[in-house]
Amino acid sequence: MTDSITQPRANFTSFQESTREDWELIMSQRGALTDSLPARVLQQLELLRNDYGGFPVDRLEHSVQTATRAERDGRDDEYIVCALIHDVGDILTPHNHPDLAAAILKPFVSEANHWMVQHHGIFQGYYFWHYLGGDRNARDEFDGHEHYDYCEEFCSLYDAPAFDPSYKSNPLDHYVPLLEDFFTANP
Repeated sequence: MTDSITQPRANFTSFQESTREDWELIMSQRGALTDSLPARVLQQLELLRNDYGGFPVDRLEHSVQTATRAERDGRDDEYIVCALIHDVGDILTPHNHPDLAAAILKPFVSEANHWMVQHHGIFQGYYFWHYLGGDRNARDEFDGHEHYDYCEEFCSLYDAPAFDPSYKSNPLDHYVPLLEDFFTANP
């Protein structure tokens, strides 16, 4: 990303005062922001490294393990990216991390994949909420939704079993070209 401090800037102090020239200047610099999106997603994934939170594997291993399982099962690139970054918000927003991942993905993915990422937390709760006094069947509020089975399958096949310390996942570097291609494509 270019040094934004030295770049020309608009002159308004409120949007009401902005001009076409201001917005042309702003939009001329937007490319650097969008071009750096893959690097920022990778930075967020790196924050998951060595954060175990009591789990058998750190959050990064869980993420790459989920993506590796999906990849080895023949899922397409979009699905693999969703699997990789489905928990990317865990550090910043532990109470609603699926919403953050879904927001990042929304301009780039299908409705089904967006819904899957956005709702995976409640579907994953099926496997453990009852141990914590919660309702493991809370996901049933979505029973009949067109993407219910799709999300349930994601959790059962890829997300729920991705805590195995002996599983041989692809390294995060394996996914760098995929992330670069995926997030630099025009949404």
